[in-house]
Amino acid sequence: MRKIAMPTDQAPPPREASPPQGLSATEAARRLSAEGPNLLPGSAPKSTLAIVRDVLTEPMFLMLLAAGGIYLALGDRAEALFLLGFVFVVIGITLAQERKTQRALESLRDLSAPRALVIRDGQEQRIAGRDVVRGDLLVLHEGDRIAADAMLIDGQLEVDESLLTGEAVPVVKRPSAQHGQASASAGAPQARPAPSGGSAAHEAASVGALLFASTVVTRGVGVAEVCATAAHTAVGRIGADLAATVEPPSALQEGSRRLVRTLGIGAVLLATAQVLLGWWWNGRPLLDSLLSGIALAMAILPEEIPVILTVFLALGAWRIAHQKVLTRRVTAVEALGAITVLAVDKTGTLTFNCMAVAKLVSGDQHFRPEGASELPEHFHLLAEFAMLATPGDPFDPMEKAIQQFGHQWLQGTEHVHDGREPEFEYALSGEILAMTRVFASDEPRIHLLATKGAPEAVADLCHLDAMRRDAIHRQVEAMAERGLRVLGVARGRWKSAALAPVQASPWPKSQHDFDFDFLGLVALADPPRPEVPAALAECRRAGVRVIMMTGDHPATARAIAQQVGLSDRPDVITGAELEALDDAALHERLRHVDLCARLKPEHKLRLVQRLRASGEVVAMTGDGVNDAPALKAADVGIAMGERGTDVAREAAALVLLDDSFARIVAAIRQGRRIDSNIRKAVRFTFAVHIPIIALVLGPTLLQWPAFLLPVHIVLLQLLIDPTCAVVLEAEPEDSGSMEKPPRPVSDSPFAIGPLAYSVLQGLGVAAVLLASQAWLVGQGWSNTQSRTVVFCTLVLSVMLLILANRDLSRPALLGVNVPNPWLWRMAAAMGLLLAAVLGVDWLRNLMGLALPGAAGLWVAAGLLALCMVWLELVRRLGQALGR
Repeated sequence: MRKIAMPTDQAPPPREASPPQGLSATEAARRLSAEGPNLLPGSAPKSTLAIVRDVLTEPMFLMLLAAGGIYLALGDRAEALFLLGFVFVVIGITLAQERKTQRALESLRDLSAPRALVIRDGQEQRIAGRDVVRGDLLVLHEGDRIAADAMLIDGQLEVDESLLTGEAVPVVKRPSAQHGQASASAGAPQARPAPSGGSAAHEAASVGALLFASTVVTRGVGVAEVCATAAHTAVGRIGADLAATVEPPSALQEGSRRLVRTLGIGAVLLATAQVLLGWWWNGRPLLDSLLSGIALAMAILPEEIPVILTVFLALGAWRIAHQKVLTRRVTAVEALGAITVLAVDKTGTLTFNCMAVAKLVSGDQHFRPEGASELPEHFHLLAEFAMLATPGDPFDPMEKAIQQFGHQWLQGTEHVHDGREPEFEYALSGEILAMTRVFASDEPRIHLLATKGAPEAVADLCHLDAMRRDAIHRQVEAMAERGLRVLGVARGRWKSAALAPVQASPWPKSQHDFDFDFLGLVALADPPRPEVPAALAECRRAGVRVIMMTGDHPATARAIAQQVGLSDRPDVITGAELEALDDAALHERLRHVDLCARLKPEHKLRLVQRLRASGEVVAMTGDGVNDAPALKAADVGIAMGERGTDVAREAAALVLLDDSFARIVAAIRQGRRIDSNIRKAVRFTFAVHIPIIALVLGPTLLQWPAFLLPVHIVLLQLLIDPTCAVVLEAEPEDSGSMEKPPRPVSDSPFAIGPLAYSVLQGLGVAAVLLASQAWLVGQGWSNTQSRTVVFCTLVLSVMLLILANRDLSRPALLGVNVPNPWLWRMAAAMGLLLAAVLGVDWLRNLMGLALPGAAGLWVAAGLLALCMVWLELVRRLGQALGR
């Protein structure tokens, strides 16, 4: 019941006799082609040149340039060309990752772009805001964000123009008396309608009819003709700054940046120490020591971490969109895996939001439409005033159902009043949960009143005695227990006083100033969605508590909860009870209650705040303008895509494209998968860097010849980067992911526990490789031969670490049959890389390697087996410690 006409001292202009036709599809397409899309100046996608510039300023690239320069100074042109050539490989990989992420974000941007309801070829149709053109007729409802500058030609609106003016008070908009002239002047988008004959009144009327793009309709319904789009709108002329909004980084991204920054500083300090030790203590030439120091810095710097977060979150949001859940803020993806409480509205989320009148009650008489051929005369007055209390062209599903019922059963009678407009309307408010429409009558100064709303509110307006109230309450309870939504309907007559024409408002301030007669009850049915019970059961298994927050009657909430299996606890807390509790008492009550009924928007906000204060991670659904504060207050705000307002969608982090509760559960499942894959990639990244660091730093400390040089490390980066950005991102959902409790909010992949696990994995592999190097040299193997065996083992251990970190619940090799389209491609690429390094003479010489021979292959196999045993021991230790 959100169609609200505002108080006015003049009757709204009558609707046209014939419905508006709007532009034809052909003409709209022509104007779109000629004038361009309706898009504000915004931030363009990052250009290829900008990506290349970013790569050129990265620390890894600068270290490659330094190493290449040192090789040239040493006269090693082959090594220098290899390193400098690798620069182009880095640029290529970065471009591919950036383009993949950009495509995912652009597809999400297209889905989340504002949409507009327009009339074309005489039919209402919803189109993308970018496709709105001059001359289009916009149909505007409460909560809509206006797609373009337009002139109001029918209806009456209140519009929030604070985006442009900074004024928080909504502005009343009424059609100009000369709206026909305004429509005709739509071809000049920059000009306001000029005043006629210097009339100030006309100027005010023209300005009062002008609607601005990006402002929000807070009340009313109307039709407006577009007169300016894109940069020609008022907001477009202000500048591009309004559109160039930068999303703040998430807690995960901030944590990763701090960690990378700390490791970067550590890398510089250790590399400096490495250079000094190699030059001063080991007596190496300075340039060789510099190469060794650069190699150490390259080994320490985890430059894959920012890539992991950017790619995983963006592609995760793209995957969630396939579940018909639009991610408006990519940073919300990381919170999905931690949700502990899901606060959902009943209507449209748990139910179809497809209302139909199921029953009428007047006194002791009842009427059900099923099987009936006509509506008894006794119910005609109830149906007539229910229709009068409802806008003729409603948006609310209940109001649509009332109008459809009345037209079906009262057709051909004097009780249908199509086109009859109220003189005044009292809106539904938090103080009075009822709305009253005031109509003129045939008698002078006599007005008819039509009221509908919550039964208890309407009964209060009628000043019924206690016995009558109790009888109505029993009737409402009986219907609500069957899951019906019940409205009370009343009528009244009011005689206005003889007022001077100059008096601004003859209407009483409150509906309580009228006398009403109670006519009866209208019960509407909204059946639950069939997929909801299974989705709720899945939430329970996943440790996610579901709380219903609805404005409906407590018995209705309890009936629907029982039908879908939301809760076995019959207790319900109402908005009135909530207001009487302090925060501590409310916190205690919420521990035992899953159903909240008769809630106002401020109640929902308080409930969300209390749940969050008690340590819960809250996701909440909402659809109206007034839900926006609670959606913003929740950890994950979820707006309804079909019935939600633009304001609610913009306040939310997620948008359900089909309003189904099952989609929320699917998004939580995907969120847990994304969170798990980020953790796998982070574990792998830190584990794989440890043996590389050890093989660079160890020889210096042990006074051995340098083992890994920059050319070896860039080759390893060819394996590590795609593993992080592609292979582990494509990992399937963990078995039983929705049968585990949500992860604690404080459980970061960059916490000491997970990082210690990774470091322990890497230290074991590093110890095996360093010990094997010492043993091989002790057995008389040459430096080149031992380096070949250890390097081949290191490359193959990359694959071993991938397998070990895919699933910590089972040994590494037991997960090879779990499908991942990129896993075996990665294995094949690894084999080809080793074959090229060992089989191509110049590349083998460049790397300082030799053919391993049969003995070398056997030793490498044995070393891999030792690494596998170590990784299994670490896995079992982690399980024993509760990892």
